[in-house]
Amino acid sequence: MQLTCIDCDRLWELHQPRIRCACGGLLQIEQQWKRLDADRLKRLFHARLAERMTPYASGVWRYKELIHPELPDEAIVTRYEGNTGLYDAAATARFAGVRRVLLKAQSENPSGSFKDNGMTVAVSHGHALGMNRFACSSTGNTSSSLAMYAAWCGKTSYVFVPEEGVADGKVLQTLAYGGKLVRFPGTYDDGLRFLEAHADEFGLYVCNSVNPLRIEGQKSIVFEIAQQLEWSMPDWIVVPGGALSNAAALGKGLQELQAIGLIETVPRVAIVQAEGASPFHRMVEAGERTLTPEPRLSTRASALNIGSPPSWKKALRTLEHTNGVTVTVTDEQIFAAKQVIDRSGIGCEPASAATVAGLKRLAAERIIDKDETAVCILTGHLLKDAEALAGYAGRTPEALELRMRERMLDRASVDRRL
Repeated sequence: MQLTCIDCDRLWELHQPRIRCACGGLLQIEQQWKRLDADRLKRLFHARLAERMTPYASGVWRYKELIHPELPDEAIVTRYEGNTGLYDAAATARFAGVRRVLLKAQSENPSGSFKDNGMTVAVSHGHALGMNRFACSSTGNTSSSLAMYAAWCGKTSYVFVPEEGVADGKVLQTLAYGGKLVRFPGTYDDGLRFLEAHADEFGLYVCNSVNPLRIEGQKSIVFEIAQQLEWSMPDWIVVPGGALSNAAALGKGLQELQAIGLIETVPRVAIVQAEGASPFHRMVEAGERTLTPEPRLSTRASALNIGSPPSWKKALRTLEHTNGVTVTVTDEQIFAAKQVIDRSGIGCEPASAATVAGLKRLAAERIIDKDETAVCILTGHLLKDAEALAGYAGRTPEALELRMRERMLDRASVDRRL
């Protein structure tokens, strides 16, 4: 394993707490895949499904050979993350207008979001390096995930969260795990810039998606999808685009699965952004190669409120490798999709529902054919943003509900008279 800058190709030692190259470029883990035997790996990963109470019971560390083979087992910090459901959702398929939709419920992770897949690897690596203070800037899910893992291994977490635009439930979850909360005026981007400038000064190990180990852990999402589908991939994978770490990890994971020989075909990737926070989509649509940050953000899907996504270059590589597309959706479209997902019995936070909303729009525009299949990644739990439910969960009762309530009131009146 080695760290390589995606801009200048300079190599760095993996055993240093470094998250960027000296040139400012993002770093990426590179491994040699030629020595790996695909059939042997399939047998090994299948056998590990029976693991209990060991690191390999994790849906991330099951694939340790593809993620961080050099990490000692005793350094692994795990809550048996991953192992999330892949649900055949007929109602969602009808809503989106395609033949088959599978929902990958990353909301079933221990802290309630996909961040756990990457955080277990970042924190484990920092733990192995002897770091004691872990930090992140966050719109909510990253902070609660980091606080959970830091608490689990007896470390301290410092989380930088904007004063506005973050769901209260995510902040409270972070505090419950013992995270040291730093609220500040500004955006996620401001917090990340501060950490990158001052992490060394305060002895902080940064666990945002600029940390290449986060991306390695998040690759496991697509590894697990492939294994659950017996190594036969769908036509499309749809993912929401905030910091774009998931899109970056998705592309890297697909490329590696194909290079090893674990899958034959690579699905196309669709990255969905909210119209009120869509700098990456605007760049791609304009055919540009440089992202212009979006200073003013406006979407109720708070996890997407990121105007300068740090992983945009890696996400662009994902689009290039998979012949992928981007699309934007309105908050109204997001919440319409969320209601369908919630009423299906799975549920998700608004940012997750952007995937289904985006799939519906792409199908309507015939970019995705109605006979194709898609996996939509649900990134966060229904209760991550409970306030979002107020828009429709308490709507006017139906007639049968009213009749039952009236009957109960009649019965209570009789009981009081008796």
